[in-house]
Amino acid sequence: MGKETRLFKSEERRTRAEVSAFLRQVADKIEEGQVILRQGKDELTLDMPYNLILEVQVEDEVKRSKGIQHSLELEIKWFDGDSGNGPLQLG
Repeated sequence: MGKETRLFKSEERRTRAEVSAFLRQVADKIEEGQVILRQGKDELTLDMPYNLILEVQVEDEVKRSKGIQHSLELEIKWFDGDSGNGPLQLG
């Protein structure tokens, strides 16, 4: 397996409405082709290629002190140089 390097991490409590609004903003930025993540002085710019890999996963994990923790994980992946030219169209 390849080596992973963490470039940015954030985890915080937000209301359902706040999470929904954030995801809408992320979706808009992905569609525009660039996502900029900022937290304090940290900033990371991601240039989003045309072709992406979307992974969706749901998990339950038993936590001793709090019970079952549920998670819905949305992961977006891509490879360098995998920009593509869009879908095939007839002229």
